Amino acid sequence: MAEQGADLNNPLLIPQPRKLDLQPGHCILPACVRLHLQTAELLPLGQLALHMLAEHQIQAQLSANPAEADAPLRLWLNPALGHAEGYQLSVSEAGIALEGQDQAGLFYGLMTLKQLLRQYAVSLPCLSICDWPDFAARGVMLDISRDKVPTLDTLKTLIDHFGEWKLNQLQLYTEHTFAYAGHEVVWAEASPITSADLLELDQYCAERFIELVPNQNSFGHLARWLKHEAYLPLSETGSEGFIHPWTNVLLKEPFSLCPSDPGSLALVEDLYAQLLPHFRSKLFNIGADETFDLGQGRSKSECEARGKVRVYLDFVRQLHQRVMAHGRLMQFWGDIILKSPELISELPRPCIALNWGYEANHPFDAEGACFAKAGIPYYVCPGTSAWNTIGGRSDNMQANLRLAASAGLSHGAAGYLITDWGDNGHWQPLPVSLPGFAYGAAMAWSSSANHELALGPALDQHLFLDPDGQMAEAWLELGTVYRLLGIEIHNQSPLFALLHWHQETPGQGRTESLHPESLAATEAVLNTLITRSEDFASLRPDAGLLQREFKLAAGLMRHSCRLASARISQGCDPESLPENMRQALATELNALLTEYRQVWLARNRPGGLDDSLKVLNELLERYGVCP
Repeated sequence: MAEQGADLNNPLLIPQPRKLDLQPGHCILPACVRLHLQTAELLPLGQLALHMLAEHQIQAQLSANPAEADAPLRLWLNPALGHAEGYQLSVSEAGIALEGQDQAGLFYGLMTLKQLLRQYAVSLPCLSICDWPDFAARGVMLDISRDKVPTLDTLKTLIDHFGEWKLNQLQLYTEHTFAYAGHEVVWAEASPITSADLLELDQYCAERFIELVPNQNSFGHLARWLKHEAYLPLSETGSEGFIHPWTNVLLKEPFSLCPSDPGSLALVEDLYAQLLPHFRSKLFNIGADETFDLGQGRSKSECEARGKVRVYLDFVRQLHQRVMAHGRLMQFWGDIILKSPELISELPRPCIALNWGYEANHPFDAEGACFAKAGIPYYVCPGTSAWNTIGGRSDNMQANLRLAASAGLSHGAAGYLITDWGDNGHWQPLPVSLPGFAYGAAMAWSSSANHELALGPALDQHLFLDPDGQMAEAWLELGTVYRLLGIEIHNQSPLFALLHWHQETPGQGRTESLHPESLAATEAVLNTLITRSEDFASLRPDAGLLQREFKLAAGLMRHSCRLASARISQGCDPESLPENMRQALATELNALLTEYRQVWLARNRPGGLDDSLKVLNELLERYGVCP
């Protein structure tokens, strides 16, 4: 990659450092070089530096001998730098000196050096960098419950990227996908994360200065538990279901624990006791978001008498006691308590509120002010805008991530957590989320320095390893195609909606104002993007898979266009389309589903795959022909 994009006037880094001063001259690294460590405790970082240099055919010799402190490469601690996790990197014709406020700072300085080596190889421009983070906690939360459970290799690859981008926390959002002993019926078909997996991941994260934070939803979002006979009695509404407040539709499934049932606390106590010993982190995210059915079942009278949010708060207090008993600091999603901001001051302490929102205009500022006024530490939690889209919402993603950083800094947020959800089948391939992870990491590190980050070129340089500079821009453009339809839907793309809710009539309801002309224009752009993907030239080991994932996402989006166009032109449901149309659609969709399975299994475990494909298989059946 050094031959491409090695612009001496513009080092391209993720994240861009807050202070970078280019100077005349170059540092030419020899084939053999000495590397001095200030103390022996820096050996792991020295070994990391050896590995980085070896990738460029440079052999380095380590020493901690004070007599060799003038070595061309130096790694030193300097607590006088003044900012936790900060570093100072100096590249001169005489060599490279890296100082860190702490070991994390040295690691982040090495990650900057790694990217400079990737861009310039052994002829580095002389420069001086002084850098430190905006937010103390900078993390990613991966949804491993709807429906993808990544393989360990996939998770480790992501962790490598997160470390390079200077993130320092990771959460794996869990509902039913940890292998709890005694609860096998819940996770038997899920290919869950195991105890051995967690121990291995915790260590792998720690080696990259990432804190693996335990996560287990403990109130709502527990349908995968409560649908089973053994757990149904603990639910708020039982098998009768509940009216979803967003759609006013009856959902015939349980959703939340009943807060007044002693068995609810007994269950979460068992889960906490099994889960938490696998983590060195002292944080714990209990979830407790979107308790949609609270007050619609067994707690109805109590909620009517005392208020729904008050009942919610009392149960969260009890969860807090259990968390504290395990020596952990409770994190929880802040959406429910924000419905009654006057109760925020009554939250149990210590705790950390997680203030989430995923649109470009989310009121992070007003909501953050509520937590700050009450003295409750909180994180801003924007998202990748990948879920409910197939191909992403690139423009919304960047705006949402920028907005969260600005509001979080205004109100002294303690952290910045980039969420990546898998609602409604987790249809988006992993690369759809990667730009959001990278840009969010940049915003969390230094929003002012990265506000105008050239995201596409930076991703091609440091993520997709595309010497032709095409892949990142194609992925980002794929995430804007939905706008050609002229329809904005909250937290989703209309191309996703047309395919996922295929029982709805195109041009009505959420896709009102849909026109054949915009569908045709959208399909034409998708055809162009699919053709462009043939020329992707990534140097990554998974380059072929990246290309397949792109074609799959674009292909599903194109199928959405073709189905909607056919239904509008014929004025009927899929079952009533002319046979030749149904045959063509069935043949195309069947091929996409075959590829979907193969691509899924390349990065994820098999559990959840059939659930993910359920809606698309139902659509295939509606075509009523043998593909």
